Amino acid sequence: MITSKGNPRVREAAALGKKAKFRSETGLFVVEGPRMFAELPRERIRCVYATETFYRERNELFQGVPGVELVTEEVLKAMSDTQTPQGVLALARQYDYRLEDLLPADAPAHLMVLETIQDPGNLGTILRAGEGAGLTGVIMDAATADLYSPKVVRSTMGSVFRVPFVRTEDLRGTLALLKRSGVRLAAAHLSGSVEYDREDYTGPTAFLIGNEAAGLSRETAEMADVRVRIPMLGKVESLNAAVAASVLMFEAARQRRAEERPRLR
Repeated sequence: MITSKGNPRVREAAALGKKAKFRSETGLFVVEGPRMFAELPRERIRCVYATETFYRERNELFQGVPGVELVTEEVLKAMSDTQTPQGVLALARQYDYRLEDLLPADAPAHLMVLETIQDPGNLGTILRAGEGAGLTGVIMDAATADLYSPKVVRSTMGSVFRVPFVRTEDLRGTLALLKRSGVRLAAAHLSGSVEYDREDYTGPTAFLIGNEAAGLSRETAEMADVRVRIPMLGKVESLNAAVAASVLMFEAARQRRAEERPRLR
């Protein structure tokens, strides 16, 4: 059992929770809590830490896990990003997707492209809602929040393990590649010329969502094939980035379901 907060393994886990650069260098990220740990694919686990009480009471969660290191409550708190750890913490290997992994051969692409999204809750919610809406992948620019930060991982509620995603240093180059691959780009924009539900998203589509405060950059918005707006009533000018993304994703999902339904005779 690890009892010292100065243990190198404790310091490693704590650093992975706090430092994006260290996560990038090691190719690891932190998964905390019983729900997220239960959904974590076992082949991605590098190591697992649990308190003695949690391990004894929830032993079924550790089936198929190659070794569990027991730690004290205080040590787990030192490793964790949360104020009240839930008894288990794992270090997992990051995913390594390529852009082509987001473009399925057997169905039209359904993508979300994020530019400078900063709020961890927004990013995690977009991934979670995206799984529900049938996204085939998420593309993020280098200025978007780190998807592997503990706050983002928690807010995905497990979708981080299932929705493919890539981070690109050249967003506009990636958008140009999508266009050459036949993907239509629809930018969410306050000055959009078309209401979002008037467009056809049954073909390969990528939605562009910009920064919470500034929206899409001019250069990125100009690459879109169409700019769409979500009509607002009352005095509301715009929606939260995650809410706007969800509206668009589920409209695409609705259209695709309707297209797949057999016609009534």
